[in-house]
Amino acid sequence: MKRSEMTDTITSLSNPKIKEAMRLREGKHRRKIGKFMIDGVRELDRAMQAGIRILEVFTVAPSMFPFCGGAREVQHTDTVVHQVTDSVMKKIAFGDRNEGIVAFAEEPVQSLAIFEMKIGQNPCPLLAVLEGIEKPGNLGAVFRSADAAGVDGVMIADSLVDPFHANAIRSSMGTVFSMPMVSESSATIGRWLKHTEFQIAATRCSGNAMPYTDVDFRRPTAIVFGSEAKGLTDIWSGKDITAVTLPMCGIADSLNVSVVAGILFYEVRRQRNQNRS
Repeated sequence: MKRSEMTDTITSLSNPKIKEAMRLREGKHRRKIGKFMIDGVRELDRAMQAGIRILEVFTVAPSMFPFCGGAREVQHTDTVVHQVTDSVMKKIAFGDRNEGIVAFAEEPVQSLAIFEMKIGQNPCPLLAVLEGIEKPGNLGAVFRSADAAGVDGVMIADSLVDPFHANAIRSSMGTVFSMPMVSESSATIGRWLKHTEFQIAATRCSGNAMPYTDVDFRRPTAIVFGSEAKGLTDIWSGKDITAVTLPMCGIADSLNVSVVAGILFYEVRRQRNQNRS
């Protein structure tokens, strides 16, 4: 396998590659061309491990980067590495955390068929369904909890943010690359879950919801989470859907969605581990 191609050092903020990097911070442009940016050594390493196609790399010091520092071969022979100055890196890096490396990557193809194939190895899968999540940081945090708890896949319903937003990637600690996922409408996901005979557990703050510890999670289950502002739509109501809730003992009437997700994921893990023992 060939090593990546190294180009001359980029020193100008007017360079077309740098302008394109800035445009990729815009969600509309990012989704239109099917590319996104990855910031940081850990995130880039996890993207590579997950088979994400790395198109171009920008770094202030090639020797610090495993792709071009000799410690690792590039997965894709057409990856181009650009050395840039500190001022250019500061311009294109996301937020305050500047590790001196960012990359262009190709968004992986997603479909329900691919998703079903990826989760099919587990006879009793656990899925997370995220409807209308508004903040990329919350989305990424749920991915991180899902990865830690051994969730089999994440379904993004009626998405308001995409999982390849820089803040979602960072909040997920790069787990967004390895977790099987698909983005579809709530109606499409709901129909698919019922067709594939998943137990659907919809999180609710009030109403006739069952305490989460009383729900039997020892069969294929999809847990549905809504936004803190709007909750879940009526698609996730009905006799064939179990409403679940967490006790709220203080004055707060809701929890951050990533906190709720973590609690429920580990409750499923607890029940299934008990069942095996």
